[in-house]
Amino acid sequence: MLRILKNAWKMPDLRKKIFYTFMIIVIFRLGSLIPVPFLNPEALKVLMEGMSQENNALSFLNTFSGGAFSQGTLFAMSVSPYINASIIIQLMTIVLPFLERLSKEGEEGRKKVNAITRYLTIILGIMQGFGYYWFFLRRPIKDNLHAVSYLSGFEGVFSAVVIIATFTAGVALMMWLGERINKNGVGNGTSVLIFAGIVSKMPETVGQLWAAIKQAQEYPSAYSKNYFFVSLFVFLFLSLVWVIVFTNDAERRIPIQYAKRVSGRKMYGGQNSHLPVKVGLSGVMPVIFASTILAMPGTIALFFKPEGGWFKSLLDALAPDSWIYALCYFVFIFLFSYFYVAIQYNPLEISNNLRQSNGTIPGIRPGKPTTDYISKVFSRVTFIGAVVLSFIALLPMGFSAWSKMRYLSLGGTSIIILVGVTLETVKQMESQIMQKHYKGFLD
Repeated sequence: MLRILKNAWKMPDLRKKIFYTFMIIVIFRLGSLIPVPFLNPEALKVLMEGMSQENNALSFLNTFSGGAFSQGTLFAMSVSPYINASIIIQLMTIVLPFLERLSKEGEEGRKKVNAITRYLTIILGIMQGFGYYWFFLRRPIKDNLHAVSYLSGFEGVFSAVVIIATFTAGVALMMWLGERINKNGVGNGTSVLIFAGIVSKMPETVGQLWAAIKQAQEYPSAYSKNYFFVSLFVFLFLSLVWVIVFTNDAERRIPIQYAKRVSGRKMYGGQNSHLPVKVGLSGVMPVIFASTILAMPGTIALFFKPEGGWFKSLLDALAPDSWIYALCYFVFIFLFSYFYVAIQYNPLEISNNLRQSNGTIPGIRPGKPTTDYISKVFSRVTFIGAVVLSFIALLPMGFSAWSKMRYLSLGGTSIIILVGVTLETVKQMESQIMQKHYKGFLD
């Protein structure tokens, strides 16, 4: 990876793209410091300190925004509305024939689908901004004996419009910055911005580790415990990085043999190739889906504050440190892994493409047997990928519950995003380097 980065920096075109991406990240971080009018950042900070012990939508939002939500700044909602809009459009493409036709119309169709995604992002941004304003308006916190509002002393229609419009403008600006990276920079724009937000929180994690070490030095009773768990934390972090990298490169190769055919005086085909099936087909999406679903009851409770009844019992059962939550998390990751692979990859279409290109799988007849075989391979590989994702997602939860040190949180989703975005960006650089050095047949 270091060699690829070194070679990329030597190329003027690629160096400009890297510098452009870096400047976009700088703009993103500067936008994370611009305060939203009429919000009380001190009250939001107290809110997020309380939410750090819970696994809900606000915690994920604050992590992906690089702490912008807890500070009440322009990019407080991060790119979550854009991600939700993209997921909705992907699902609707399967259901609505209109979107399915657009997705198959080439570049012009994709531009129209992207435009629909942008409009839906703005709508979701307005809705989400209104939801958070309603929460800020209805849920003051208690500071000693006085109620402290999340709004800075000015409540009314004007403040509501300004707060919601600022939140929505931040979402639109982040969406535009991500598209600029896609066009003129390196890597996937949305993923790079999320990556930058998560990385900006890492100094805080390092500070927590250092605080645990200082506590061990000041209080001899915590000496052995703190040193052991801090060392174990670092070891588990590096181990998870290795597992994610290994899984990202792991693949099941389906052998493909192409039939020979004669055209004029030349013979074509006859090569042996393979169809790579990645173990991490679904990526981090199942973890994000599962986390979002399990965070919904807690997020709803933020707005309505139930005092009793079946909903309160559901909240208690789905506490982040309960075995029921861990079991539901495990099941949802499996379900969403299979669901995401099913909507992204069609074994029947792959089988038809092989037949049209005179390709066959050795020992498997063309047609339905090939489709069934490919479906079986996808199912087995998806199972392995779901097991690895579940392990990565549940291990940090087990570590926090066992160590009783809640402030030391590994964040399996964050680690997957960090490693995945890094590998994806480096591979994109490598492909561009190879294109520059490819001389072609005429040379």
